[in-house]
Amino acid sequence: MKEVLGDIERWRSAGRRVALARVVGVEGSGPRDPGATMAVSEDGEVAGSVSGGCVEGAVVTEALDVLARGEAKLCTFGYSDDEAFAVGLTCGGTIHVFVEPLDW
Repeated sequence: MKEVLGDIERWRSAGRRVALARVVGVEGSGPRDPGATMAVSEDGEVAGSVSGGCVEGAVVTEALDVLARGEAKLCTFGYSDDEAFAVGLTCGGTIHVFVEPLDW
């Protein structure tokens, strides 16, 4: 989380909305441990990582959707999930990512 705080502050100072995505659970083998965090600004800038690259694009899409809707959501990516496999989650495990708008 500390690695994204500077970017979040910069975006918020510029009046931009931000979504926060955090790994909240891992089943089996996962690319990052619970607590890994990614911040996404409303114009698609990214800070941090929830998967080391394998599902980052899908998480950015979910974050932008959360900002558009204003509602948090829990997203799950796993090897057997066609979407996750398509974006590269081939480690054999499942990760659960909670994505929420960051309100001040």
